[in-house]
Amino acid sequence: MDAETFRAWRQRQGLTQDEAAQHLGLKRRMIQYYERGERGGRRVSIPKHVRLACWAISQGVRDFDGREAGEPKAAG
Repeated sequence: MDAETFRAWRQRQGLTQDEAAQHLGLKRRMIQYYERGERGGRRVSIPKHVRLACWAISQGVRDFDGREAGEPKAAG
């Protein structure tokens, strides 16, 4: 995922930079770096865990507690 693709993903989701940061557990500044593709003149790569989180968000997943779909919550 490059900077242009990341920005397009955020816009398709209808998210502001602040909202994308909140959903991804990042600071808005990181969203800005990812969308520019650089930080302080150095290339910024979007980490795999962020790319996977983008996919999950695009599928409607906003949080994950470790359980498989349909698996009951542990008692207690």
